[in-house]
Amino acid sequence: MAIGFVLITTIPGKEQDVRDKLDGIELVTSRWMLFGEYDIIARIQSDDEFSLTRCIVEEIRPIEGIADTKTLLGAEL
Repeated sequence: MAIGFVLITTIPGKEQDVRDKLDGIELVTSRWMLFGEYDIIARIQSDDEFSLTRCIVEEIRPIEGIADTKTLLGAEL
């Protein structure tokens, strides 16, 4: 199983739009609003890292209203 967290900075005023679009992405298992450097954190989960990466690159990053992202991938040790 692959798990990642995407820290998202939105364009001011677009927070709700981005949250709504994240809710429509199958691999996004949850998301929370943040206060501070980032506006939203999204938890994503998939059976493999390829699907996880593809979701980030093809579905999350292109969302209109996102200014920047930082992705953290979890590792099983």
